[in-house]
Amino acid sequence: MADVARAASVSPITASRALRGERAVAPDLVERVRQAAQTLGYVPDPAARALASQRSTLVPVLVPLLSNALFVDVLEAVHRGLAPHGYQILIGVTHYDPQEEEKLLTSYLAMRPAGLLLTGFDRTDEARQRLAASGVPCVHLMETTRAPDVYCVGFSQQDAGERMVQHLLDRGHRRIAFAAAQLDPRTLQRAEGYRRCLRAAGCYDAGLELLSSEASSVRLGGELLAQLLDKHPDIDAIFFCNDDLAQGALLAAPRLGIRVPDQVAVAGFNDLAGSAEMLPSLTTVRTPRQAIGEESARMLLALMRGETPARNCMDLGFELTVREST
Repeated sequence: MADVARAASVSPITASRALRGERAVAPDLVERVRQAAQTLGYVPDPAARALASQRSTLVPVLVPLLSNALFVDVLEAVHRGLAPHGYQILIGVTHYDPQEEEKLLTSYLAMRPAGLLLTGFDRTDEARQRLAASGVPCVHLMETTRAPDVYCVGFSQQDAGERMVQHLLDRGHRRIAFAAAQLDPRTLQRAEGYRRCLRAAGCYDAGLELLSSEASSVRLGGELLAQLLDKHPDIDAIFFCNDDLAQGALLAAPRLGIRVPDQVAVAGFNDLAGSAEMLPSLTTVRTPRQAIGEESARMLLALMRGETPARNCMDLGFELTVREST
């Protein structure tokens, strides 16, 4: 900064203000400073600026995977909400591992971020303690809680799972299987919704659950369909925890000689790209991922400004999207 100021024949404080875009600096001086900075290849250090001003512009966003379109949609919405206000997004990928998330949090908190956006509530005790001690404003994504003083934007995964199973029951299905992969907390919440609904209807069978720790994929969906039909040829519907699994099942069904939905109804979750174009088109739960990104950004902006949001928990709901596969 001193080199830039010397090259522009201004004081260091004027150079700093000019590069920050403060209106008090005359336009000709701003142009002179910017030209000097460009000539010297000077790039402001956000960490140093945060230390000097006691105000950071960094906002880490921790998500489980970038290969899942669900979280890409959330990230895009978050970026659109925060970038116009001068905040820089840092993306951390936890791979559904609380220990990995703890390491990322430790690293990011050392940067004195302005705020944090975290996926869900599944984290280590150490991570919770560090978050609480940091005092950094934090909003949780994708899930909701009634806990006081916890800010979150999402929907009830359990209610959404229950609603899908109720739809299958309303269509006359009784031997309803549940196929899941990854087995992260939100998937397990959907599984609990599945169980709750079938228990209430008096037709729950624990043997119809097929839970795989593998990563969710189209390939795995076809394999899970084949395994379920081999073990339980009398099932009349399958609720897949994710659309990619359900899409894989729909692609594999003709190869296995299975007619969907005449023999077996197939349902998914999240309404990912391509689900409406499957043959038959996929019945699924449409989740408000774009709205979650937008509202969580607004909530965090308020917290970073020292304001108290009108609500600490926003339940944005979900939409049952009925198509041809059920």
